[in-house]
This record gives sequence, C-alpha cells and structure tokens, in this order.
Amino acid sequence: MNADALFTTWEVPWGVTAALAVTAVIYVRGWLQIRRTRPELFPLWRLTAFLAGLLAIFVAVASPLDTFSESLLFMHMAQHFVLMSIAPPLIVLGTPAVPMLRGLPRAAIRRVLRPLFATRVLHGIGEFLTRPKVAWIAMNAAYLGWHIPKAYEFALASENWHNFEHACFFFTSVMFWWPVIAPWPHRQRSSRWLLLPYLLGADLVNTGLSAFLCFAGRLLYPSYGAIPRLFGLSALNDQVAAGAFMWVMGSTVFLIPAMMITVQLLSPRRARLGTRGMVAAQRW
Repeated sequence: MNADALFTTWEVPWGVTAALAVTAVIYVRGWLQIRRTRPELFPLWRLTAFLAGLLAIFVAVASPLDTFSESLLFMHMAQHFVLMSIAPPLIVLGTPAVPMLRGLPRAAIRRVLRPLFATRVLHGIGEFLTRPKVAWIAMNAAYLGWHIPKAYEFALASENWHNFEHACFFFTSVMFWWPVIAPWPHRQRSSRWLLLPYLLGADLVNTGLSAFLCFAGRLLYPSYGAIPRLFGLSALNDQVAAGAFMWVMGSTVFLIPAMMITVQLLSPRRARLGTRGMVAAQRW
C-alpha cells in the first residue's frame, strides 16, 4: 500500500457528520443571538474554537485516523488524542452551554428543557459532572480502562462498542477540561492552584500508560499481530511508536496549560489584586 493512503483514504460516517452539522448550526444561531447583548463574552475566536472542535471530531472519525485505526496502533492512538486532547478543549473554549441553549428552537426549550430547569435537575447534573474530582476520575478511568488489553480488544471486535469507547473518551475529556477552562457561566469554586496537581496528575497517568506501551517488550494487543502489517512496520514497533506519540503529545497538552496557569497566578497584576482583596476584607 502506498504511504499516500495515510492522508487520502477518507470514509465519511454520514450519521455523525449530520449530527456535527446540526450542532454547528445550533451553536452559530445561539452565538449570533447572544452576541447582540454580550459581545465581550463571545468574540469571534470563541465561535472559531467551537467550530474547530467539531471539525476535529470529524477528522477523527472520517479521516485515515479512523480508516487505519484497526491496522496501525499508532493511528488509533492519534485518533484517541484528537478525541481527548484537541476537540474537547476547543469546544469548551467556545463556551458552549449558553449558545447551544439559545440556538435551540423555542418549542424544544419550552416543552422539554424548561421543566428540567425548573426542577434544577440539569443544573445539578452539570455541577456534579464538572467537579474537579469527578471529572479527573472519569477521564482517567476511561483512558486507562479502555486501554486494558482485554477491553481494547473487545472494543476492536465490535463497531458499536468501539463507537461507545470513543464517546467515553470525548465526553469524559469535556468534563476534564471544563474546570480548567471554566467557560461562562461556570463558577470556579476552588483555588486555581489546585488545577496544577489536577493537570500534573493526569500527565502522570498518561506517562505511565505511554511508558508501558513503549517498554512492555511484548505485543499488548494481539489483533495487531494477526493482520498483514502495513508499510513494513512490525506490530511491536508500531506499539512503541504509539506509546511515544502518546507520551510526547499527551504531556505537552497537560504541561502547557499548567505552565500558563502558573504564570497567571504568579503575575504581578494578580498579586496586586489579591493584596487589595485582603486589605478590603480586613477593613470590612
């Protein structure tokens, strides 16, 4: 097989594509409406981030990342990276909650969502799922759990379970990035300093799994050894390459936000604001 196939072999899943298109339309409609009253909260870059996140999902499920995911572990891990570390933070950066609600038809809001909001069911569920402890455990449990050899092989053997695996990766990663980005109207209830162990702890989990793939010395997922190998890459070398990719790219995604948060927290402006707040509290 020609190496060009790694870039040119696309298989578009029309159901997922249609769902992404509808989501984009709803968000754009809501973004345009709320931008009239809160333009400072919804600049153009938020719209761009959200649509880029949807595009990343499309690339993950329609591009060669998906086409070759059952033949090359490296491609499968790159697909997981897009679904966990590129699409979710971009979508959360788009501050999706309010635009999505504003973009829905009024009949749907009046008949379905308004009763739920009145009972605060949705609010309670959302608040629970975005708690840092819950989000951290959910994301890392999904990440580790689905990479256990038996679970991984089980997902490979069933298209439905494979899709469910990807949904787990995506939605738990949205949960994970929500406290980090804190999109409006989310309220940060804990100190931003706690986000540093939050991110670094996730990086340790990623490092452990990546190192395991790199240094196991044996094939962890037998399915990749039972099929014809592409491009002359052995199954074991494919596994090492996949682990190295996860290690480098995964750590980058966690460490860059951790450094940015550290710089923010140590900035002189924040320090001055903190001092003023302490003085005001003492006076009060």
